[in-house]
Amino acid sequence: MNKRVFAAGLISLLAASGAQAGDAGKGQQLVEANCLRCHGSEVYTRPDRKVSSMAGLKKQVQRCELMLGLTWFDEDIGNAATYLNQAYYKFKQSP
Repeated sequence: MNKRVFAAGLISLLAASGAQAGDAGKGQQLVEANCLRCHGSEVYTRPDRKVSSMAGLKKQVQRCELMLGLTWFDEDIGNAATYLNQAYYKFKQSP
């Protein structure tokens, strides 16, 4: 197998796996320390919630992070979104 093709495939696989799911435990810590000071969990469970997909959830977490001036890394946003998804939203993750 061509080394370049193998390396490109490996990089694609690692990038895809990193984009799929974050660390829910780290995300829970971030949410509890930051998000719950503005609102309770009712925002995640209300019947008219505005978030309707995993991509939308990540965008909403990023909007909140920017509004609070938290300077999170992309990984932190992914971790928080993963936690919120597992705890409340239950969107299907990409395979």
